[in-house]
Amino acid sequence: MPANTMLIADSGSTKTEWCLLQGDKSTTYHTQGISPYFQDQEQITAIFKTELLSQMPAGTSIEAVYFYGTGCASPINAKKVLNSLQASFSQSACEVQHDLMAAARGLCGRTPGVASILGTGSNSCYYDGSTIVSNNPGLGYVLGDEGSGTFLGKKILQYYLYHTFDDEMRFRFDQRFNVTKDEILDNVYRKPLANRYLASFVPFLAENRGHFMIENILEDGLNEFFFNHLYKYRESWTVPLHFTGGIAWHFKDVLEELCQLFELQLGQIMKSPMTGLVSYHREA
Repeated sequence: MPANTMLIADSGSTKTEWCLLQGDKSTTYHTQGISPYFQDQEQITAIFKTELLSQMPAGTSIEAVYFYGTGCASPINAKKVLNSLQASFSQSACEVQHDLMAAARGLCGRTPGVASILGTGSNSCYYDGSTIVSNNPGLGYVLGDEGSGTFLGKKILQYYLYHTFDDEMRFRFDQRFNVTKDEILDNVYRKPLANRYLASFVPFLAENRGHFMIENILEDGLNEFFFNHLYKYRESWTVPLHFTGGIAWHFKDVLEELCQLFELQLGQIMKSPMTGLVSYHREA
């Protein structure tokens, strides 16, 4: 039987969505993202206590906490987050899973499918309805993350710094961001959370749809995700392909076109897997 009162977290590198379930009632909260590769246990605990618990009514009783987060496929990172949860919710049963399981459960429920995350980072898996059977290795934003916000943001900066953008797009970029080459390099190579910084340029793509250079960045970036990841699952031709994350949601037309081009079955495209996760845990 599922717990009567539970807290579910879907955490990416940029933001975390929390859903408090109390019987039939649900309340949503938001905090910054949890990046266990870049944040230590003390910092994560501070986020839980100062950003989350401060929003919730005092004395809220929670039976179970289900945390799904980026980087939590690593046992060391998962333990770090679990320790922080237990320090913040000492009376609750706490469970930590990686964000790919959130996508699989939230998008597929209990049926087979290929689930993909296209947010600040990117990842994918084949899910058989209960477990993740195969996962093409994620290499992080330096070597991989094709189709993600960091990957697309990197492409935008390359087009700008290499003077690939035409005069119109360079003008629009300068008006939008007013940033120098030295500032860009300092944020990418010296300051923390470079992945978030790179992804912060993605709104420029949404604001300039229709320009051929913007469309090239989107189509090439998402096509690389299909080629390097989805093509590696033989099940991609027999089960639906589901997508979640801000990139998937805002540029779903490109995903639809690619699925049609490659004759693949498109499943759900959701901004967040939370609705599916709520259903999954309520029906457990």
